[in-house]
Amino acid sequence: MDPYGSERHRHGREHAYGDGGPVRTVQLLADSYLLTVNPVDGSEIEPCPPGELPGRAPKLGPDERPEPLGAATLAAMTPPAPPLLEREEERERLARLLARGRSVRLTGPAGSGRTALLDAVAQDVAGLAPDGVVRLSGHRRTPSDLLHELFVSVHDAPLQRPGKAQLTGALAEIGAVVILDDLEFGGAALDELLRTTPECAYLFATTPDIASPASESRVEEVFLAGLSRTACLELLEHAVRRPLTDDEADWAADLWFESEGHVQCFVQAGALLRRRQAGGAFAPASGTALVPALLGTLPGAALGTLRLAVALDGELPHHAHLPALTGDQQADDALPELVGSGLVSPAGGHFRLAAGVADQLAEAGFTEAAEAQALAAAQHYTWWTGHPSVTPERVAAEADAVLAAARGAQRGGNPNAAVLLTRTAAPVLAAALRWSAWERMLRCGQEAARLSGEIAEEAYFHHELGVLALATGNPERARAELEAAVGLRGTLAEQRGVVAGRRALALVADRLAATGTPAAHGAAPAPSGLSQAQSGAAHPLDGEESASPPAGVPMGATAGPVTTSVSSMAAARQPAGETLVSPEGHTVNATGPAAGSAAGMGAVANARTSKEAAGRGASRRLHAFTSSKRNVVAASAGALLAAVLGTIVTLSSASDDGTPDTVRPEQSASQDDDGGLTADEPGRGGGATSRPQQPAAGATSPAPGGGAASSGGSKPPEQSPSSPDSSTPSDDPPSSPDDPPSSPDDPPSSPSDDPTPSDDPTPSDDPTPSDDPTSEDPPNTPTGGSGSALGPESDTSDTGGAVRQDSATSQAV
Repeated sequence: MDPYGSERHRHGREHAYGDGGPVRTVQLLADSYLLTVNPVDGSEIEPCPPGELPGRAPKLGPDERPEPLGAATLAAMTPPAPPLLEREEERERLARLLARGRSVRLTGPAGSGRTALLDAVAQDVAGLAPDGVVRLSGHRRTPSDLLHELFVSVHDAPLQRPGKAQLTGALAEIGAVVILDDLEFGGAALDELLRTTPECAYLFATTPDIASPASESRVEEVFLAGLSRTACLELLEHAVRRPLTDDEADWAADLWFESEGHVQCFVQAGALLRRRQAGGAFAPASGTALVPALLGTLPGAALGTLRLAVALDGELPHHAHLPALTGDQQADDALPELVGSGLVSPAGGHFRLAAGVADQLAEAGFTEAAEAQALAAAQHYTWWTGHPSVTPERVAAEADAVLAAARGAQRGGNPNAAVLLTRTAAPVLAAALRWSAWERMLRCGQEAARLSGEIAEEAYFHHELGVLALATGNPERARAELEAAVGLRGTLAEQRGVVAGRRALALVADRLAATGTPAAHGAAPAPSGLSQAQSGAAHPLDGEESASPPAGVPMGATAGPVTTSVSSMAAARQPAGETLVSPEGHTVNATGPAAGSAAGMGAVANARTSKEAAGRGASRRLHAFTSSKRNVVAASAGALLAAVLGTIVTLSSASDDGTPDTVRPEQSASQDDDGGLTADEPGRGGGATSRPQQPAAGATSPAPGGGAASSGGSKPPEQSPSSPDSSTPSDDPPSSPDDPPSSPDDPPSSPSDDPTPSDDPTPSDDPTPSDDPTSEDPPNTPTGGSGSALGPESDTSDTGGAVRQDSATSQAV
């Protein structure tokens, strides 16, 4: 077996529709959605175009309404009903309450004659309401099913399932007497049903185990008791069409005492008396032994029909299916006999076993071949529901039997057959607007697909459940089902199914946004037309945060460029006016140059993104350029690294062990606070050694290139450019950080009488004698003058200040 269900999926389509058979796709209007029921790839749902939304559905008169499907079959298969005995008082009371517009709840045990009493009351109140009498069945119906069935019964609205608002408005205008048999719910659900249809008068028939309505609903309660002894004897005489003998009358009295006048019990007793052979000995039976006694008198076709009903959880198929399912060509003729014997009763347009009969048949051994019969029924219904000639309405009438066949096949260890049947019948039930049966079929198929390991079919059922939930106004459940379907189809690389699921998820997101419920993360992908930065603002990636807009400026509503942090060092160094290319592919314009210091690495730039709006000419919308945490961390690390490097370079320039300090090309000599220039004579290491000349006070000023020009016409000797390899020996005196600057761009000076050649890296043992002060007695910097040249006298306190400055800088690093 294919674990992914691909072979089963193809076989299901061929079995259901035949080779080359048509695929029945149906379009429905569900609320404001256009639902396309596709049996192959799954249903598709989309918003209905405004031009295709239907108007108010017209009403149908009592004579214009079509006859409910199955009503003719019930009438043909049901023998003449026994007379309505001792029910005149209840009949008149019910008709009187309905004429006053009151709703009534008729309570009685199963088989007490409730259906016969409802038929009589329906005739009495036929002309009471403007919309006449509407007959509905509550067998396996939800409140939503009943409301929609009432809408369909009165209005001409084919292939339409109105939304809650439309349905409420249409039902509020219906004024009818609604006869509802076999009601299976009460309490708050029944109160909601009454509030939705304020102009209708209901006659409910239910059993005592169903919850009562609230006292505020003002529903009258009528309890149906058993028949008297006289009425029971009369019922038996009507069944055998002759007077009872003394033994039969005594047996009937004992039976009445035991059953408390239960009508169904006396119907079965009458069938037993009728089947006794003439002249045979009378063998009385108790109430609990009536069914086993009847089984001995039934023909083989009737017994086969009962075995099939036990295998299908008490549901009986249409009589046209009985010969194929039981293998007996006379099985369809046995159904009226079973109904007349009290073993089978009508329920919602079809027949099922009467109350209590299934348990007695199970005790009699009718469950031995139930698994084989359920599998045969599942295979038969798979062929029948997929046949093109079968209408959705006929499948809807057999919905209970089809669902029972699928469940029976699954219980019998054949989940593949259950998957095939539910896969074929589910879209037909959707087209028939039996959505509660559709949901039960889908859930049964999903469970069977999980057990059989057919992943493709399980994904289909999840998808259909999501579409159903969305169409019925439950987006939260729709999101869960659709996400499960997309995940399963993604593992199978089923592209068409994934696309259909994502489209439905987009509608779910819109529905949740309209109701104010936050959508799940990643529920709907961003449209392909949006850029990564724009989609990331709405759905940020895991572990990242989108940049917030400036304070007081809403996102997307700024009229000018929004200033954000540049996320890279290259962006910080971007010149003004040039185009900045972001990693996401967007272009922004730099707002200005970055600062030269390390703090300038975090400069900001104007991020401008514009988008052409369709149909609005040249109008543009500006979007903020957002950066992720990683870019921010990288920019901060780069700025910190640049600050550290800048500090190291500054300290190396000011250290005593480095090369002589010079003024850099981009710097200029500055004046100290006390008016003097911080310039000492150059050291002797690595270059020409010369004595600084002392010009006249105030006659010099720093040159633009970084050197000092003398007003006396004298110029200090220039140093040739040096490299780290041409550094001075360690025993030479260190140069002061206040040495006069020299530009590396100046040409090398010509050889003088006493300079040391700069290209000789070998330290000289006998340096050129000069009058320069040694390291023990460094020259002092003049403080009183405003010139930039150094005087012959010096103050030793400045040297100590320079040393303290170096120490403080080293501690700062």
